[in-house]
Amino acid sequence: MPHDHADLHPGQDDCLGCTSPDLAFARHDHDHCAADVLARAEQLAAASGARLTPVRKRVLEILLESHKAMGAYDVLQRLAADGFGNQPPVAYRALEFLVDQGFAHRIRRLNAFAACMHPGETHAPTFLICKACDAVAEAPAAPVRAALDAAAQAIGFAIERTNIEALGLCPACRTVAP
Repeated sequence: MPHDHADLHPGQDDCLGCTSPDLAFARHDHDHCAADVLARAEQLAAASGARLTPVRKRVLEILLESHKAMGAYDVLQRLAADGFGNQPPVAYRALEFLVDQGFAHRIRRLNAFAACMHPGETHAPTFLICKACDAVAEAPAAPVRAALDAAAQAIGFAIERTNIEALGLCPACRTVAP
C-alpha cells in the first residue's frame, strides 16, 4: 500500500525520491528521501508492535545514507564507531530484523544489504546494480515476475521466492565508461 507522503512532509509532494524511489540513479534530494523512508519505517514498526531499537534504527540510517548495498561487516564497523559494539551478531540481528520487517533487502549477488525504498508496500523489486560504483536501484519487477511465473507454471513448478538482480552500469558510470 503506498504511503501518504503529505502526512510525513506537508507541502513536499514533488520530491523525486519520494514519488519515484526506484530512481536511485536520478538526481534527487537524498536527505529528504532517506528521512521519508525512515519515518515510514518508524510508523510501520509502531503500528505492528515491532521494536525499532536504537541499534536497529541506526543500522537503517546507515543503509539509507546512500543508494548502495553494504556488507554486514561494513555496517558493523559503522556501529562500532558509533558506540554500539563490535560483535558480529549485533549487526546480523539488526539486519535480519530489518529484512524481516521489509525495511531492507538482501542483495545476494553482493552478499550485502540495502534499505528498502518502499517499506510497507507489497512489491517484488528487481535490483539494478552498478558494477562500477556499486549503486543499487530498486525497480518494479511485475512484468519480469509475471513472465517467470508463467514459465514456472508451464512446467508445474511453484515459485516460493525470487530475487532478481541485474548487473550493469548506471547512467553516470555509462557516461565515463570507455
